[in-house]
Amino acid sequence: MIGKLTGLVDHVAADHAILDVGGVGYLVACPTSTLSRLQAGAAVSLMIETRITDETIKLYGFFTADEREWFRLLQTVQNVGARVALSVLSALSPRELERALALGDKALIGRAQGVGPKLALRIATELKDKAPAMMARSGEAIPSIVAKPAGPEADALLALVKLGYSQGQAAEAVARAARELGDHTGADVLIRESLRAMGR
Repeated sequence: MIGKLTGLVDHVAADHAILDVGGVGYLVACPTSTLSRLQAGAAVSLMIETRITDETIKLYGFFTADEREWFRLLQTVQNVGARVALSVLSALSPRELERALALGDKALIGRAQGVGPKLALRIATELKDKAPAMMARSGEAIPSIVAKPAGPEADALLALVKLGYSQGQAAEAVARAARELGDHTGADVLIRESLRAMGR
């Protein structure tokens, strides 16, 4: 299995790029967010998801491991295959997708080409509980987060900081949401309520 390719960009098309690695040209399907950052002749490293079927071997490329993880996670939803997952990641950055899932914003998810209202609702519903875990996992690299709250509050704080809010702003919103909603409130609910409060 190929997990990463480093080489020179040979060609960029509407839905894929050809990456020259030691004289071998790999055709790699990518979301538009990745393709827009590629230039012919430039050196690049892409995180790769390899899919093998009886007929083909397909490579999907992403600039970050976060994008690749979301690509995988999106395909756990019924009726979401590689093409739809790429379309969602072309329309929304991982951060925008995390926010849309936390808020249950199916209209934002529905902006992706090929994603109708029913499928957008299914994605929002099936992934809403997985979003906080993904946000916390990818937030491990964020420096200087002092997680004084514990459990779901700490997870919610970490997720909001990863979404770009300051630690003070996030901590205040999470604390307020926790007070209003009571103990034993899940991280996904705390994130959603905190985002709503900060968006007012």
